Amino acid sequence: MNTLIRPLLVQQTRRFATSSSSTISLRPSSSLLSSSSLRPSSSSFSSTFTRRTLSPLLASHSYSTMSPAHKLCMIPGPIEFHEDVLQAMATPATSHVAPNFIPALGESIELLRKVLFTSGQPFIIAGSGTLGWDMTACNLVEAGEDVLVCNSGYFGDRFGECLETYGAKVTHLRVPIGESPKLAAVAAALKTKKFKAITITHVDTSTGVLSDIKGIAEVVRAESPETLVVVDGVCSVGSEEIRMDAWGIDVVVTASQKALGAPPGLCVMGVSERAIGVFKARKTPVANYYANWNRWLPIMNAYESRKPSYFATPAVQNVFALHVSLKQIVEQGVEQRFVAHKVASAKAKKFIHDLGLTLVPTKVEHAANGMSAVYYPEGVAATDLLPKLAAHGIVAAGGLHVEIAPKYFRIGHMGISVTEPERGHLEATLNALKASLAECGYKGAL
Repeated sequence: MNTLIRPLLVQQTRRFATSSSSTISLRPSSSLLSSSSLRPSSSSFSSTFTRRTLSPLLASHSYSTMSPAHKLCMIPGPIEFHEDVLQAMATPATSHVAPNFIPALGESIELLRKVLFTSGQPFIIAGSGTLGWDMTACNLVEAGEDVLVCNSGYFGDRFGECLETYGAKVTHLRVPIGESPKLAAVAAALKTKKFKAITITHVDTSTGVLSDIKGIAEVVRAESPETLVVVDGVCSVGSEEIRMDAWGIDVVVTASQKALGAPPGLCVMGVSERAIGVFKARKTPVANYYANWNRWLPIMNAYESRKPSYFATPAVQNVFALHVSLKQIVEQGVEQRFVAHKVASAKAKKFIHDLGLTLVPTKVEHAANGMSAVYYPEGVAATDLLPKLAAHGIVAAGGLHVEIAPKYFRIGHMGISVTEPERGHLEATLNALKASLAECGYKGAL
């Protein structure tokens, strides 16, 4: 391991009382989800660390971090990331045209095609997932054109606002809180007018609702084949099944800090060849400077050809980190990753159900696999539960949807927290949840 990094990493041993009735086992017995099949070999992972002991509620699995006081970040992003990703992020200052950076960005572009199952054009650009909205809106939609927004929560509202900023005429297809867009309603909406694009929030982080992007894309092809299918996959890429080419998806927007398992700082996109053609055929200039694909396409093409190029300075260390994470994902197997998240989600939601708690999604069939949004039980509030979880070493998130924000909380179960179950992240989180609810006086946890 890099000598600059080794002193920063601290091994934490987390234990909880095995005799406690709150103890559960989340380690899948299937060889498909064994640590050997899901975690790539890494010499740095087995490096020597300093040992310490934390709360007895936390499972006895090793977990590495920079800070002895680190609490598990079990929110729906940013998520915990692998030690090798941390090491890549902490490299010394490096030029964006350095011989070791050029192939890192170039190969990351190629790896994204494997993760998204596409032959289209990936983009990796300094920014957040919100930049992906800007890029979609300013490059693919011209002022006055209609866009249908499948709105399942907070982020449907925000994507619509972004589109309107560039002059799009937005029609929201809204669903009740906790519901997912219905295919019949999408088909009916597409019959009302000609839409340039339809946007779908694959997982709305505010509600934990999972939309049927495959089914919606099929409806679009049947009812309005010229309409571009745009997926907000910020909280789904890497944890939910997405097959861009096979499903007829034109754009997937995501970011580095969620199930892709890297720190925040990068907007990541996949864009179909058809969408690139629509962009190149636009009649009006792109009303944006930084997000303009006329500037970024040559950069992506150059780095993929292993040649340096420049428009704006890339986030070098973030790209190094994403490169490591993408290699891990592909080495693990994207298909296996889908299965791992489904297994972890099922266990988490069963545990939540057994506690007598209710999910925000109205049906488990359209509940996300990478996160859970859960209503507080009667008599328990955010100010009661979240600090108690933090005291047990777990950071969870409060509600985000403006209409129900004080009524629910959210936990994430993505990335290494589920693909490497030997770390005990999810097990520790659920046991801490039960203990914290008991401390709040909730009888269902006693």
